[in-house]
Amino acid sequence: MEDKNFFEKVLEVAREIPYGRVTSYGAIARYLGTARSARMVGWAMNHSSDSNVPAHRVVNRHGILTGKHHFQGSNLMQQLLENEGIVVKDNQIIDFEKHFWDPSTAL
Repeated sequence: MEDKNFFEKVLEVAREIPYGRVTSYGAIARYLGTARSARMVGWAMNHSSDSNVPAHRVVNRHGILTGKHHFQGSNLMQQLLENEGIVVKDNQIIDFEKHFWDPSTAL
């Protein structure tokens, strides 16, 4: 991973998020050793055209679907999460802690 730029590293971590699980921008940033770069993680996710990146599985630290406006359609991010068994109400994941995947402990 050392030869890759920050955006590539973010996308590589995001590809590892398991089906039915979510993580946060900050958790990815911490895993990469750049704890204060959560917004940059968001930028990387928003600018990815790689369809193999499950961007819908990355939310803010409270489980809120802050990136939903980057998906086509008003509810696509929510629909993708619900298809994986994650319940979303008012743009927030219910039982966020239950679904949270921490790359720092998982990878």
